[in-house]
Amino acid sequence: MNKIVLPILIVIILTGCNVLPTGIHKQPEGQIIFDGEHYNMLPSKYEWKEDDVEVTLKGSPNISEIADNFETLEVQKGDVLKFKIDKDPNLISATKMNEDGTIENVEIKDEKITMPSKEGYYIYELNAIWNKGKESFVFDVNVK
Repeated sequence: MNKIVLPILIVIILTGCNVLPTGIHKQPEGQIIFDGEHYNMLPSKYEWKEDDVEVTLKGSPNISEIADNFETLEVQKGDVLKFKIDKDPNLISATKMNEDGTIENVEIKDEKITMPSKEGYYIYELNAIWNKGKESFVFDVNVK
């Protein structure tokens, strides 16, 4: 019986010592909340440095290409979109690309963005900064 119990105990002890690390890094996600629905924004650029982990992911330099993969939100003039970004960034800024390719800064108030008063297609990029990194998120809207 000892010949069976001893190997089983050794396997159990070794398995118990082989625990996965608790600090596995997860890339922050961002969501747009509109009409009670949550839409995952698409990450564009991402940099993070924490302990022994350093991650740098470069997305397409063309945010139009990224926006093509987002399900365009149909909104009305002046609608307010709420957003949520994981890990509570220290700073969030936003820009809007107009149909003619010009880029404008967008005011953020209480994690909300007010849609333009002019009809058209717009691409938004939110830039979040934490102490340990930064990430950009992209989404697009069609204002009616």
